[in-house]
Amino acid sequence: MVQRRPIVGVMGSHAKADADRACRVGVWIASQGYHLLTGGGGGVMETVAQAFATVRGRSGRSIGVLPSISGDPGCRPVPGYPNAWIEIPIFTNLSGLGVRGDQSDSRNHINILTSTVVLVLAGGEGTASEARLALRYGRPCIAYLDRRDDVPALPEAIGVEQRFDRVQAFVRAAIAASNRV
Repeated sequence: MVQRRPIVGVMGSHAKADADRACRVGVWIASQGYHLLTGGGGGVMETVAQAFATVRGRSGRSIGVLPSISGDPGCRPVPGYPNAWIEIPIFTNLSGLGVRGDQSDSRNHINILTSTVVLVLAGGEGTASEARLALRYGRPCIAYLDRRDDVPALPEAIGVEQRFDRVQAFVRAAIAASNRV
């Protein structure tokens, strides 16, 4: 029987790096042996993927769920996707950019439904839509933000070490549940 490696989805800005948080999160995810999933672009997505990919001896992989150019029959990714740190690009025919993020034709559904746990860093409307989807689908979702209102409808902010402890607890619960199936 194959044991599936947990996937931690990190959702955040495509424009801003949020470097301190993203680096700390990327290194931590890699050190736990988890896979990392992002939208595969710049900003937080690139920063967390770079920090993750540069951890020596890691066993997880960096996965990017990529948006495509609207109307492109070959479903080529949007320019800038995937970033240089994505090891497993998932090509889609979906956009998921901007305010369309939680509509049914968005790749954000794939990001959330594939993640064992969702970790939300600062971002815009796309990140907020991913947080809403995590809540809609009942995915464990943890905010790593300065202010709760950076992404509405998320749990109250807690300390970073408590966040990582909570991620581990959600992962353990998901593994236990999958072993019962």
